[in-house]
Amino acid sequence: MTRITHLRVAHGHSSLGLHQSTNQTMRVLVAGGAGFIGSHLCDVLLAEGHSVICADNLLTGRMANLAHLCNQPRFEFVQQDICQPFDPGNIDYLFHFASPASPVDYLQHGIETLQVGSLGTMNCLALAAKYNAKYLLASTSECYGDPLEHPQKKTYWGNVNPIGPRSVYDESKRFAEAATMAYYRYRKVDTRIVRIFNTYGPRLQVNDGRVISNFMKQSLLGQDLTVYGDGSQTRSFCYVSDAIAGILALAKSEEHGSINIGNPDEFAVLECTKVVLEITGSSSQIRFQPLPQDDPKQRRPDILKAKKLLGWEPKIDLRTGLRMSLEYFRSAVSAAGG
Repeated sequence: MTRITHLRVAHGHSSLGLHQSTNQTMRVLVAGGAGFIGSHLCDVLLAEGHSVICADNLLTGRMANLAHLCNQPRFEFVQQDICQPFDPGNIDYLFHFASPASPVDYLQHGIETLQVGSLGTMNCLALAAKYNAKYLLASTSECYGDPLEHPQKKTYWGNVNPIGPRSVYDESKRFAEAATMAYYRYRKVDTRIVRIFNTYGPRLQVNDGRVISNFMKQSLLGQDLTVYGDGSQTRSFCYVSDAIAGILALAKSEEHGSINIGNPDEFAVLECTKVVLEITGSSSQIRFQPLPQDDPKQRRPDILKAKKLLGWEPKIDLRTGLRMSLEYFRSAVSAAGG
């Protein structure tokens, strides 16, 4: 690990609600902070006055997501594989967002995905225990697999194929959740688990194979939009700023178990193509392809617990979020050279 220079912690009110009796801003470690959601989390933590260390091995994260932070005195980037033991010094909060998260990435890096969900999670939990830091795990709606319960409540145990191609991601996150709860029960680590549903917005990689990125890229290039199966399978899409607000609401709470963060507005994939074409003004056509193995037939979060315990619910609907993301996708598609 590149040696980390300890940052001097400024004093003031901590909006994360951490150690508020001392009125200190916090020293926060974001594992996977160069990723899509992780980089947005770094932005908000810095805006709240905290010192942030971003640890990322850049397997799927990108320095471009952090370029605007290079002159921030309270921000530090460390290129680090969290599957290897490391120690950044004293920290007050640890956000574990390190993992390939898109099907393109985790199907290409299956072993690394399993490692970061197991070894990486255990290393992060050990750090949190060592420094008595609060800990938040970024888990996923994929823990529910191809659900037999709809919408998906946080109490649902899921329907996951443990040996299918998607299992490298699904089971790594399920193990990470089990490890997190074990450290809560046996080591008294102050933990939280967020199950993140489909999230989109600026910094989402255009080649990551997810519904929104695929459709936006294809429509902007005038290509046929690829729909798997007959397009009747459903997804729910949460704009990234709404997701970050929910994650931070959980971080500030006293809830130690899992909680769903996502937008409960449900769209058939075929319906989603119409929204994307409307926003982009594209005349692209639809091209149907076979449904991938274990692809979920429906996905919609039950966010009653988030509403009740966190006072959180998403504010940005799909059309508004896509309009807010359009210029980013135009630039990203252009930069990728089509």
